[in-house]
Amino acid sequence: MTFDFPEILSPAGNREMLTAAVRAGADAVYLGAKKYSARRNAVNFSIEELEEAVAYCHIRNVKVYLTLNILLKEEELEEAFALAVAAFLAGIDGLILADLGLARLLHKAVPELPLHASTQMTALNIYALPALQKMGFKRVVAPRELTKAELAAFCKEAANCSLEVEVFIHGALCMSVSGQCLLSAYLGGRSGNRGLCAGPCRLPFSAKGGTGFDLSLKDLSLLPYLRELKEMGVASFKIEGRMKRPEYVAAATAAARAALRDGTVPDELEHALRDVFSRSGFTAGYYEDKRGREMFGVRTKEDVAAAGDAFPLLHELTRRERPCVPLSASVVAKAGQPLSLTVSDGKNRITLSGVMPQAALQKAATADGLRAAFDKFGATPYFLSAFDAEVEDGLFIRQSDINTLRRQATDALDALRATVPERKEAAYLPESFTPYRQTKPTELFLRIPDTEQLPDNLNGVDAIIFPLEKEWDAPHVAVRKIVEIPRDFCADDTLFIRLQTFREKGFHQALCGDLAAVEIAKKSGLEPVADSGMNILNSQSAFAASQLGMTGLFVSAEITAAQLKQFSSPVPYGITVYGKTPLMLFRNCPIQNGTNCKDCRQNRFLTDRTGTRFSVKCRISCKELYNSVPLWLADKREDFDHLSFVCLYCTDETKERITELIAAFKKGQKPDVSYTRGLFYRGTK
Repeated sequence: MTFDFPEILSPAGNREMLTAAVRAGADAVYLGAKKYSARRNAVNFSIEELEEAVAYCHIRNVKVYLTLNILLKEEELEEAFALAVAAFLAGIDGLILADLGLARLLHKAVPELPLHASTQMTALNIYALPALQKMGFKRVVAPRELTKAELAAFCKEAANCSLEVEVFIHGALCMSVSGQCLLSAYLGGRSGNRGLCAGPCRLPFSAKGGTGFDLSLKDLSLLPYLRELKEMGVASFKIEGRMKRPEYVAAATAAARAALRDGTVPDELEHALRDVFSRSGFTAGYYEDKRGREMFGVRTKEDVAAAGDAFPLLHELTRRERPCVPLSASVVAKAGQPLSLTVSDGKNRITLSGVMPQAALQKAATADGLRAAFDKFGATPYFLSAFDAEVEDGLFIRQSDINTLRRQATDALDALRATVPERKEAAYLPESFTPYRQTKPTELFLRIPDTEQLPDNLNGVDAIIFPLEKEWDAPHVAVRKIVEIPRDFCADDTLFIRLQTFREKGFHQALCGDLAAVEIAKKSGLEPVADSGMNILNSQSAFAASQLGMTGLFVSAEITAAQLKQFSSPVPYGITVYGKTPLMLFRNCPIQNGTNCKDCRQNRFLTDRTGTRFSVKCRISCKELYNSVPLWLADKREDFDHLSFVCLYCTDETKERITELIAAFKKGQKPDVSYTRGLFYRGTK
């Protein structure tokens, strides 16, 4: 099975969508199993259905990738591993992953299985790529938020790391960077990182003077840029939409095929694609480096009404098989010998014998006539690309005999092309390590955004976490100091210059919220500590993080108290016990929908439909959305006193307020303001 890159990669949430994608021109499809997929609400596929899907696709020269791209709880790892192995034995061509631990286990146990790093792994810039290569990945899904220049650099470095690059070219555009959203989990207990996002960002969240839906972006379309992306070295053009209708999949796939082949999409198809599903049109704002209000949009009644007019055209795209498998054929017709047919798809070769040709009473068979007779593949994916015939004069060959031979040949080719090469079973063998045991009282970390918020008395505080983009001017502070590298797309030399400055001021560790930051920290001579944005939810992921160089880690904000009791790590680990949790990370600022940066200081918040305010904070090139009320767990000491450290995460508190919080923590008190327990006890689905 071969085709030239770049491939057109289409979504398949069910069998009907799979058929639509293949018939409309997909080179590959991605789909989920019944469990552990980032679209758990799609119909998805059982293992038996997956085997049938793989056979169907491989016959038609289409690859199949399984998505197993959610964060996994401790008790889910073994079953997820078994599912991945079963899919491998069923013949899948690659596995899309998000969990560090599962990725490490599979690379070790099934090295023949190509691993693709999901966009949920948050590979924000070029510095994430060496880590992915080290973990055994063969492909990385690039963030949707990259500009043209950033994506070109990303592709160049990926090639240096022997990684293919997959790029979303059409479909829904989330406001949050993939893998960094807790909004659905916090507001409704449905985790986007575990495949059950409820889409609360599509509801009204208003900035002052904004659109009223200031977390809802239009859908993405990079169709005009496919040839440009091909020149960059992009290996796969990915279409989002496993929860959408087959008609959308057909339209987007056919449009991508036309754009890649012809450089443009026919007007009728382009209009049908817009009508069948869009949020007031499409955007290429990130790629064009034109962020702002024009990127925002919602699904309107007019959009829904327009969809009905598009369906007749789109049904025509998938009504019949698409000829996609070229065959060469040769026929030998001689008197006294059975008719002989040999066909080849370039890999498989079949020779079949039919009935004896008869003497022609009227019109005799010719080579041209036989080609025309054989070139009727009808409801199959095959077409004749080369034909040769050796025909004696004076013979008659019935069309029905030709049809029988052709049908037998294509049936035999189907069976050969659907056969999965022998693959070996693999046993679940979790990595063994010596768990880190805390031999002293749990340490207290204090995370602050500015030195003006430093309390005068730091008794009881063991470490300070301080952001890279701010100036550290507190040389008198004697406690351990950790510089935070923001989750960001920035990849220029200023980061290293800043980190060198922090090293000179006594900082020896760096808090890293994504894979790129880990590499940046190591290159700067700092010990990486994984932040909760690294999404470490199970012990095998903790071990994988340690193998990437982490000297400590914050466990995922989605872990529960009960799960934390079962968690272990080879390096010190902890959680945040106070603070307004960052719920989203985004590059397009929603506040700018109503004002400019100069005037936004007094209005850095979004208001939801209940009147609740969520603050927004600028970082380097990204922004963060914070929960409306702080997390507080300090009065639940029995649930975290076995941890290496806990953290008070301060944002807009004064130094006096922070002093009060430290005292309340020491006494195990509840705070005197509204608070939440976050996900620590209720968990997520």
